[in-house]
Amino acid sequence: MPLEARAHRSRRRVRLRRLAGVALLPALAAVGFAVAHVADSEPDSGPTADPPAGAAAPAQPARQPKAPPPAHPKTRPGSNPGVLPGDVLIADKANNRLLEVDPYGRVVWRFPRPGDLTPGQTFQVPDDAFYSPNGRSIVATQEDDFTISAIDAHRHRISYRYGVPGVPGSSANHVYNPDDAMMLPGGQILTADIKNCRLLVLQPPSHSPVRQIGSTAGCIHDPPRDFGSPNGAFPASNGDTIVTEITGDWVDVLSPSGQLLHAVHAPGFTYPSDTNQLRPGVFLSVDYTSPGAIETFNTKGHLLWRFAPTGANALDHPSLAIPLPNGDILANDDYNDRVIVVDPQTNKIVWQYGHTGQPGTRPGFLNIPDGVDLAPPNSLIDGFPGAKAPR
Repeated sequence: MPLEARAHRSRRRVRLRRLAGVALLPALAAVGFAVAHVADSEPDSGPTADPPAGAAAPAQPARQPKAPPPAHPKTRPGSNPGVLPGDVLIADKANNRLLEVDPYGRVVWRFPRPGDLTPGQTFQVPDDAFYSPNGRSIVATQEDDFTISAIDAHRHRISYRYGVPGVPGSSANHVYNPDDAMMLPGGQILTADIKNCRLLVLQPPSHSPVRQIGSTAGCIHDPPRDFGSPNGAFPASNGDTIVTEITGDWVDVLSPSGQLLHAVHAPGFTYPSDTNQLRPGVFLSVDYTSPGAIETFNTKGHLLWRFAPTGANALDHPSLAIPLPNGDILANDDYNDRVIVVDPQTNKIVWQYGHTGQPGTRPGFLNIPDGVDLAPPNSLIDGFPGAKAPR
């Protein structure tokens, strides 16, 4: 067998073993958390004490003034911290944790810390995490544990949970591989529910959906009546909603009333993931495969830009890319165990946290990072103050 083929097959075996490991994580919660805590022993930069009981929570998690640049950053050598407007929130899936790192790779916030979870509570395989519009909460989707958790970022507590950990379903308080749950202005949560082939609108603290868009188990491309395994529902600046369907490689745009406005194919993709808005009329999406790709295209499906490097920088199942204020692109490259920033002008990686293809829990390491957001006031939802769930 040629060397290149042997290498590809070896990488595939590694990915399959790691996927199997992730599938077992909910059953190994206590052991996994203990191991991760021992290995990741670096204290958070600028720790803050929780307020006394009964004290009002601040609008955003308290952060200390920025420390001077460290002598030895935890980012990849050559990374430019200036490309980021602030801290980066990472859903570190196979490490069962959320991390917020500054542009130098210093951990400034994490969840869960020892004692953050109440007796009997678990926090397994978070694959996406987004700040709420007021910055007080982080909504984490635990797709493979069939759960959506809202976390009080200052108090380090789960304040709301939809779904029963480890139990898939379609009835009230059940989901089947939820994805990209996001809190909208007004407090509703919009989520895709992949294997139930629907979108759900939730209103904490209720555990019954406000409404459902798409029929359960319809699983064909006929929006808004049916969706083919939707894996993302993101706001657009004009109040529309952008939905990604895995089946058939579709990207749909729904009006605020739920009417289908556009349905296009992501050019050249085999597994579109988490399509969102780069600017009005232009989509940003990723191809969740290996080698993967990041690209932008318009409502007619015309390709505008594509990042699909080969060799050492080839992408391995990237699942989300979001725009930065300076025009660069922030993305998580899942099976390369890294979060990167790409400059579309040069098609170069200009910032990286995580060691390529080397999973770990120590500072500077990740293990299948499956979601990113920016800390307020630069979070994804901050760019869409008029966002509403479709009717």
